[in-house]
Amino acid sequence: MPSPNIEGQQRGYVIPIGGAEEKINNPEILKKFVELAGGADADICIIPTASQLDDTGERYQKIFTDLGAGKTHWLPISERSDAQKPEYLEQMENCTGIFITGGNQLRLSTILGGTPIAKAIRQLNAKGVHIAGTSAGAAIVSQHMITGGNTGIVPTEDGVSLAPGMGLINTVVVDQHFNERNRLSRLLSAVSYNPFLVGIGLDEDTAAFIDGNNEFTVVGSGAITIIDPSDIEYSSMAEARTGDALTLLNLKVHILSAGARYNISDRQGFTK
Repeated sequence: MPSPNIEGQQRGYVIPIGGAEEKINNPEILKKFVELAGGADADICIIPTASQLDDTGERYQKIFTDLGAGKTHWLPISERSDAQKPEYLEQMENCTGIFITGGNQLRLSTILGGTPIAKAIRQLNAKGVHIAGTSAGAAIVSQHMITGGNTGIVPTEDGVSLAPGMGLINTVVVDQHFNERNRLSRLLSAVSYNPFLVGIGLDEDTAAFIDGNNEFTVVGSGAITIIDPSDIEYSSMAEARTGDALTLLNLKVHILSAGARYNISDRQGFTK
């Protein structure tokens, strides 16, 4: 399971967003997140660590307030020492939703990884708190986090760079800005390492709302590309030299638009 099991407790939603989510005209994804978190009774904690812009936390705080969230606050975590502060942990104790902003995912992993804040995020999710992340914040929700790689269609031996993520979900690898930045090759390279993983490629302004049963619904204006290697018959990854194109036989690919659903555990897609 994504977060540690707590007997009798339903895990909160995990919501990776492909980046560039609509914030003004039709903020469907952010509005749904606020509603899940409790609307007027919501207490949303924003973690802008991935961003190096000074106003990121305040900007999302205003967005969520305008969308009807009862309480919002952001944690100015820019160094590992910040992620140890008891007062920040106290601010997270009563939150109903946590939002991780975009930026550089290596800032997230190097600053938050192994800290009390990262452990608290996992524990809170297991207790029912909903965790959303956009762009870099989406990449880090999985156990295996994509940090870079090649663009294009054809996967290669050196086509992707991976680092440990937060581990809210351990059976998927997530990529974002997927169609807009032509990232199919690096997601294919990532799943070729181990057919245990399901690849999830998120277009911009598109999110997977993953419930406690590991089934998600697509929300937003784009699509989600699913790479399922569970029935793969052959991968040349083990024999390939640096830069070589890969041979991958019998991969499944699903394209899901708004309203479609996918069960990660069963690896089954469903129409609206």
